[in-house]
Amino acid sequence: MAQVSDIYGSMVFNEHTMQERLPSATYKSLLKTITEGKPLDIEVANVVAHAMKEWAIEKGATHFTHWFQPLSGVTSEKHDGFLDPTGDGRAIMSFSGKELIQGEPDASSFPSGGLRATFEARGYTAWDPTSYAFIKDEVLCIPTAFCSYTGEALDKKTPLLRSMNAIEEQTNRVLALFGEPRQRVVATVGSEQEFFLIPEKEYERREDLVLTGRTLFGYAPCKGQELEEHYFGAIRPTVNEFMKELDDELWALGVPARTKHNEVAPAQHELAPIFANANRAIDENLLTMEKMQLLASHYNLVCLLHEKPFEGINGSGKHNNWSISAGKKNLLDPGESPMDNLRFLVFLTSVIQAVDEYQELLRMSVASAGNDHRLGANEAPPAIISIFLGDELGAIVDALITGTDYTNAERVALDLGVAVLPNFLKDNTDRNRTSPFAFTGNKFEFRMPGSHVNLSDANMILNTAVAKSLKEFADAMDGSSGEEFEAKAIAYIKKTLSDHQRIVFNGNGYSEEWPVEAQRRGLANHKTTADALPCFIEQKSIDLFAEFDILSETEVHSRYEVKLEKYNKLINIEARVMKRMARRTYLPAINRYASEVAASVVAFKEAVVGAETGAQEELLADLLGGIKEINVQLKALDDACATVEALEDELAKAKYNAHELLPIMEGLRAAVDAMEIITDRNHWPVPSYNNMLFYV
Repeated sequence: MAQVSDIYGSMVFNEHTMQERLPSATYKSLLKTITEGKPLDIEVANVVAHAMKEWAIEKGATHFTHWFQPLSGVTSEKHDGFLDPTGDGRAIMSFSGKELIQGEPDASSFPSGGLRATFEARGYTAWDPTSYAFIKDEVLCIPTAFCSYTGEALDKKTPLLRSMNAIEEQTNRVLALFGEPRQRVVATVGSEQEFFLIPEKEYERREDLVLTGRTLFGYAPCKGQELEEHYFGAIRPTVNEFMKELDDELWALGVPARTKHNEVAPAQHELAPIFANANRAIDENLLTMEKMQLLASHYNLVCLLHEKPFEGINGSGKHNNWSISAGKKNLLDPGESPMDNLRFLVFLTSVIQAVDEYQELLRMSVASAGNDHRLGANEAPPAIISIFLGDELGAIVDALITGTDYTNAERVALDLGVAVLPNFLKDNTDRNRTSPFAFTGNKFEFRMPGSHVNLSDANMILNTAVAKSLKEFADAMDGSSGEEFEAKAIAYIKKTLSDHQRIVFNGNGYSEEWPVEAQRRGLANHKTTADALPCFIEQKSIDLFAEFDILSETEVHSRYEVKLEKYNKLINIEARVMKRMARRTYLPAINRYASEVAASVVAFKEAVVGAETGAQEELLADLLGGIKEINVQLKALDDACATVEALEDELAKAKYNAHELLPIMEGLRAAVDAMEIITDRNHWPVPSYNNMLFYV
């Protein structure tokens, strides 16, 4: 068995491989491109491309692809062979710097929100050298940005990279105030990925799971997660074998997968990597999801990444652990000296300000048809954005706002001069699983993203909003130094925290009182995607993106249209699947069983004069009542679907879907599910929750 250290990164053209394979001058030039954003000379690109091709061929690759992230939220790739016929019946393997730097996939069939017409097919992919190339399935994959012929971003990566430039620039302005030289600054991300594994044979018999990713019908299992025995429990042997292969594959791709365990719900699991540069971390998470779904079939399992595949038990999230790193310093680490403390407070305050100012954008960034079912219960945070700081840090913030002295757990008084923070241990406070945005020692854990989401949107918005807060601080401090800077900085921190203290909430996000309190504070509560999306195109949002050249107004509107259209299409697919399953799967089965019960009533009465058939007749009445109710709900769903189809405005469709059509779908589900528990098991046409969630 190969050592992990031998496997790790073996399929990645990483910095170590570059240094081994490239001439020294080429390597240094490429490193400047990666770390400083310097333009890459075509001659350098040719040398890099040749070395990359030779390395890839040695690893068994025959093709290359520009691997990109269209607005659909998944990854895309078009494979081109290294093969180049020579004209004399032979062929050589070639790959040029031009092919490395730029590709030209057809852009007409990707979502564009009106940026591209079908007849306008041209689009370009551009190499992102900050995310390493890798080999997957005998294909050299080159992470790229994707833009239209006219230059608009058609992908998730481009705005993320722009936001990382913005936060780097503004962070360096702030660090300069502390006397620090310009340095490499990156937003870092660690994404905890939750998922379900269920038997393939059961999955194939569930039309709703196959077509929508979630069970549109299904009565609660006899045993759910109430015994709390699955969390961190012994991993099933089959699942453990899957996880071993997944680890090997991910390690070879340089994905630092580190933690794996059973999650709370039955058949639910989690994989968590070590944090990395946000851009690379998101690429690696997309790779992880792809590998999970592919490898599960090796063990007769199916990996479900939908946010809420099963009603009544925990859904699956993707916790986004976010921080800012400058050199080897984590800027959200409180530090051990007064000036470290002050610097930490500046960045903490900037995050608090950013989350409060752009809470609606953050909510929008994780909005989806699937995540709407997950948020608000079963360990998922509510739809209201708030920040959890914990007892000690919360007390420090309160002391700063009120101007009172702070006394820490050891009863040591703290003078609110420069040394505004004591030395305290990381993770020194309890965790709050109901908080959407929680400080966890040296990072913030954004718990709202759903398991299937591409994290680029959320991190792009978070980076940009924090960059704006840092810019405002740097502007306010411009020209000050020494004691004057320290005094001005503390005053700025106190005022900013006071202005934005409404976003800090350390309590129970599930309580009935919290939505009322949140409304009193003026916090937004967008429970559905239809309610959350419009903030994307508000002038405040457009101005934020324009200020840092993240997205043009046209690009913002295109993304808004794509999100709206996707939401409406997903709801439409779910409604069509529900109607078909109800009519062609469930009703025939229930009718057959009702006929069998009716025949048994007649047979009993014929066989025994005065036979007591009350129980059978009651069952028959329930079945017939259920059949009637299903048909009533089907008619209502038909009418609602017709209403949606007649609407021309996408937002009007979304709002009708969210507030009118989905409740009807829930009514149809309830009617069918009520029949599941009274219909003979041999007649029920699909696997139940008991079958899917509990297996050997």
